[in-house]
Parts: sequence; C-alpha cells; structure tokens
Amino acid sequence: MEYLKKYTTSDPHPVEAGLPTLPKLGNPKVPDNLDINKVAAAWIDELEKAAAQANVDGVLALLVNSDFKTGILDDDHKPSTSDNTIPVYWRDFLSLTWDFRTFEGVPTIQNFLQARLHVAKISNVKLGSASLEKPFPDLLWIQLSFTFETEVGLASGIARLVPITISASHPKSSTIGLNTGDVTWRAHLIFTNLEDLKGFPENLGMKRNPLPNHGKWEEQRRRENAYEVREPIVMVIGAGQSGLDVAARLKALGVDALIVEQNKRIGDNWRSRYEALCLHDTVWCDHLPYLPFPSTWPVYTPARKLANWLESYAEALELNVWTSTTVVDARQDPQSKIWSVRVKKEDGSERVLKVRHIVMAFGLKGGKGFIPQYPGMEKFKGTILHSSLHHRAQDHLGKKVIVVGAGTSAHDICVDYVNFGIDVTMFQRSSTYVLSALKGVRLLLDGLYSENGLPTDVADRVNVSFPSLMMAGMAHRATKAIAEIDRDILAGLNRVGFKVNMGYKDAGLFLQAWRSASGYYMDVGGSQYIIDGKIKLKNDSQMKELTETGIKFENGSELEADVVVFCTGDAYR
Repeated sequence: MEYLKKYTTSDPHPVEAGLPTLPKLGNPKVPDNLDINKVAAAWIDELEKAAAQANVDGVLALLVNSDFKTGILDDDHKPSTSDNTIPVYWRDFLSLTWDFRTFEGVPTIQNFLQARLHVAKISNVKLGSASLEKPFPDLLWIQLSFTFETEVGLASGIARLVPITISASHPKSSTIGLNTGDVTWRAHLIFTNLEDLKGFPENLGMKRNPLPNHGKWEEQRRRENAYEVREPIVMVIGAGQSGLDVAARLKALGVDALIVEQNKRIGDNWRSRYEALCLHDTVWCDHLPYLPFPSTWPVYTPARKLANWLESYAEALELNVWTSTTVVDARQDPQSKIWSVRVKKEDGSERVLKVRHIVMAFGLKGGKGFIPQYPGMEKFKGTILHSSLHHRAQDHLGKKVIVVGAGTSAHDICVDYVNFGIDVTMFQRSSTYVLSALKGVRLLLDGLYSENGLPTDVADRVNVSFPSLMMAGMAHRATKAIAEIDRDILAGLNRVGFKVNMGYKDAGLFLQAWRSASGYYMDVGGSQYIIDGKIKLKNDSQMKELTETGIKFENGSELEADVVVFCTGDAYR
C-alpha cells in the first residue's frame, strides 16, 4: 500500500466524493501521542449505552453529522467534491435489518434506527481490536472491531472513527474520551454483521459428531441423498461454488438442503469451458467454508482443477446433490408458503418436492451465452459459436478465426489460438479496462487477500465493511497507481491502437466487475501478444454484417474468417 500514499485529492474527481478526507474534516490536528484504545473504548461505551436504551439520538451523536449523499454510482450524476461535504454510512448485513443494506446520510440512518433499534435489542457490546489507519496522506481513521448481541443473534461490527475539528456542526463530545485537543472523534462508517443465530450454532469443532460409524455410513449417505421418505427444507438450484457454499453452511447449521444441478457432474460448469481457462483471481480470494485450499495450491487455479476440487468438496462435506436434474417449475402455496418444485431427472422421471425455501445459485447473470445478431449470419459458411461452447484451439487448426470481444475470455482464447499457430484477429467493439494480474491485482488485494494477509474470514469482513460508495473513491486512487505501474503495457497497447479505459467511473476493476461482469482484462500475458502483433487487432469500425466468407464492417472493410467466436458475455434471460 506504500505505493498509494502519494495519491490524494490534489486532483479531485467526482468518484472521490465518498471519502472523508482531512480537508473535509477541517484539517484536524491529531496528537502524536494519541491513545487509540482509549478513544475506541469510549466510543464503544457510548454506543452500548445508547443502543441498550434504543436511544436513536444517542447513537446519532456518535456519527459524523452529515446529510450528504454522493450518488456517485448513478450513471448521469456528477457529485460535488467540495471540501465541506462529509459522508457517513451505516452498512448492515442481516443483523438489524434481515437484509443487506447500506444507509447514507444521517436522515436515512435515523429512519433506519427508528425502525429497527428498539426491535433489535442490542446488548453486550464489546470492543475487539483498534488500530490507527492511514491509507492515504489525506485519509486517517481509527478502525475498531466489536461484537454485540441482538434479541435473536450474535453479531460483529467494524467502525471507522474520523477526527473532526470541533465546530458548531460537530461540537465537543460530552464523553471526554472522544475529545483530543481541538478534535472530536465520530464514526464515518459503521458495519454490522450477523454471525450466528442464538440457539443454532454450527456443528463445528467440539460440536462435531463424536460417535464412531462401523459399516453404516455408506447406506446412511445413500438414504440421506435419495430423499425417499422426507423432504428437504431448502432447495439450492445450482452446484457451482456459490451453491456448494450455501449448502455447506446450511448443513453445518443442521438445515436439510438439497442441491439440484443440471450438469452430469459437479464442476462441469468449469469443465465445459475452453481448455485454456485458468482463474485470473488468486487462491486467497477463492476459499470455500470449512475446507480451504491446501497450502500447496497454485496462486492461479486451472478451471478443470477447480472443477475436480468442487466435486471432491461436495463429497468430503457430504452435501446432498442431484446431478443431471433440472427444475421444471416451482409454485408457492399462498397460505402455507411451501414451494412445490417439480424436477426432472436424466431418465425422464419427475418428482415434486415440497420445500420451504429456494436458493437460486445458477451464476452471476443466470443466462446462456449471448450472441448479438447481425445481418447475414445465416449466409456465413463457416462456424459461429459462443465462447461458452468453445473448447480447444486445436479444433480449428489451419483456420482463420475472428474473436468478437476484448475481455477476459477473448484474450484467453486468442492467446490459445496463437500458441497453436492459428491465424486469429481480435475484434474490439469498445474499450477495455486492463490491469496486470501480477502487479496491479496484487496491489488491490495486498494486505487482505495475499500470502501474508489476514485470515480469510477477517479479510472478508473488512472488505465488505466498505460501501461501494466509499470504495469507489479509494479504488479510483488505486487505479491511478496501477496505471503508473502498468504504464509500459498500457503505452504499448495504445501504440498499436488497442482501446483502454480506467474502468467504470474511472474506478478500475471492482466497480467495472460489479456493474457488468465484463469489459475488463486482468493481464496474464495476452496484452503483450497484442503489442507484438501475434494477436491481430481490428477496432476501427463496428460490424455491419456477415458474408459467406467473413465479416463486413461499417467502414467498408472486410475480414475473412472460417470461425467466428463471440466472447460477448451471458444473456440476462
């Protein structure tokens, strides 16, 4: 993170409106001998007093006093970056709202607290750790963790206290420990997270099954997975990593869950992709609960290796999975709220299962590969396919290939073609955000998800505690730093005409990925192939139509092709 320290608001950008920079806080003078534990303890004590009494005003007094709303994620909004706008956030994951919510500004937070604080019955608030964080020269806060209870659950929290110069809008606190000289400490952000439901602990460690099992286990597993005389409580549709994750958590809580998967084997959603596919995110981001990857696991996981791991994961955790099974329809009884789900197995037989809950876990977009339609597609004498149906470069030896798209799949597939000596042209329809996987991505993740980073569960809590509205500003600064690190690659791409951008709202990878799951490339070597001309590039005109022998573009130019691979994402339907 040291590399980021020079990036401040000296060059203001609208996306940074969510950052509580020191100029916005009145350029407070923080004492060199600051006792952060004393400040953190005083803040926690006041939070517990106010929350226990459901005193909304008392809780609000601990927050930055601001009604500012950034609106930075709206496509057509240009928020202010003036120095007098101080944002404040409360982010709740299930602990107080039974939902995933982010509240911005005191009026919104006040409405939330008035509706939920007296219902939650917060108690037993305990300070965990506290540290002084300075991610940039103009950003400083005390980050503290805490635990608490509600009427129904055990919860955790993270708060970030910022120093504010005492003024009329932020008077000296009545709690002495929250004042240090001319500065008072208020929460710019609070994150609350449900950890456990009271009375429903996970069956882990000391709660694991202590009894030996001699000769009965195999038949017990067969019966458990068959659902011959019982119904599952939850049906999870999809046995990818998310479906397995949810089912594993439910099993640990003693909730009977059945996963239905349309593919023949668990992991086929990865096996069916192109052979060259390898994850571009790192091993530290991808652990599943209860069974992390071994320490010998590679940093970047080949897709088929991951597929086998998912299959073994389901077996090791004894998850109930019906493969080669599709959901035909699902209907909920309006009175009982029970779902009747009709499923069809590979042999054509059907069964109606009665379940209380359905979890949709069939992918980020949940659709099939999207191929945009162009005139003349029916005339083309070659092969047209979507990247999701492309398997091996060797299938097209001796052919001329055009790959439509310039994101991750397009780069991977083009590199694979080049490695087998196949003539391939990448058609770039719009600009792409490019960052290096080795340096750029690691700069983003260093300290959280890395070899010497935090434990995964702690890193996850810290990561999600940042609202996107705030993370966008920090990501913008990181994006500028990454662009400097990657300047040689970016200059090379610009030189050959490859169109690059800085991501959605100039905030780089995360907002771009969250917004559309497309339009970016974590460079693992493909960019150099483009710079060196190994991957041919076409992006000076949009496609007009397909001909019998290739593609014709709006500027009148044409490219011959035997194969056209559309790397154009998934459909939302």
